[in-house]
Amino acid sequence: MAYLKIHHGIVLGMAALLAAQVATAAGAATEKKTEKELPPKPSVGDVLKGSKPADWRPLDPDNTLYLELPVGRVVIELAPAFAPNHARNIKALAREHYYDGLAIIRSQDNFVVQWGDPHEDDDKVRKVKNAQQTLPAEFTVPLSNDKQFVRMRDIDGFAPQIGHSNGFPVGRDPKTGQTWLTHCYGMVGVARGNESDSGGGTSLYVVTGQAPRQLDRNITVVGRVVAGMPLLSTLPRGPAPMGFYDKPALQVPIAAVKVAADVPEAERAHLEVMRTDSAVYQAVLDAQRNRGGPWNKYSPNYLDLCNAQIPVREQKP
Repeated sequence: MAYLKIHHGIVLGMAALLAAQVATAAGAATEKKTEKELPPKPSVGDVLKGSKPADWRPLDPDNTLYLELPVGRVVIELAPAFAPNHARNIKALAREHYYDGLAIIRSQDNFVVQWGDPHEDDDKVRKVKNAQQTLPAEFTVPLSNDKQFVRMRDIDGFAPQIGHSNGFPVGRDPKTGQTWLTHCYGMVGVARGNESDSGGGTSLYVVTGQAPRQLDRNITVVGRVVAGMPLLSTLPRGPAPMGFYDKPALQVPIAAVKVAADVPEAERAHLEVMRTDSAVYQAVLDAQRNRGGPWNKYSPNYLDLCNAQIPVREQKP
């Protein structure tokens, strides 16, 4: 009889398990039937196809730099509204050929690529001629400097307000009356020591990793790379601490840094940047903020400032 009781219990347990499996399968089927697909929405590419010539602006040759490397050209757009003194000084350094023959001295994984004088700390240091060696910091500037700010509606952990100004990612604080460029991928900053006024543009860096926004308002940011980022982001990482190249053979020589206005027209890069104060750019942001189906299953209705693409294209004839 004991055997029969045990056997009967097993049967009851198996029946309960089977019932549970059937219920689970039925629930899953119901859930699958009720799962809503995200509706298709225009992609960034779709939005760009509908853009008009007025939605784009050419680069200003007087505020564009060409970093000439053995493997190609990196195009940098300066932002004089946010760092007027540093932008002016960097152009002066380029025009006195200060950077020519220097080198990329650092490539730190998920952080920055930096160039400057490999002999900065010894007696072979290159002398500055007409430009300034150092300048007072321009970590932030008054809101009145920025005439083209368009705010994003998304929240941000590093700034009370975020948005774009003339093709640059921007943070601002209405309470302090200050605004600044943010450390997004491709942004160009001025290297410095511990003292705020210890940099002037003789050594520059480009963000090549995930946006180190903790640097915002701690370093002067002067512009962004608009073409040629793969030439920097794919450089071998430096083996020394902080990604520095500890041997001259590892350094990447700089052929020249030129102001585009000083380069013959036929040798210039003819690029256009989308106007970030245009309606079509707001549509670009929304296409990134709310991606449609069928591949996407979830749309966050949110866009991080440094994930907001700023389109650049070859200038059309």
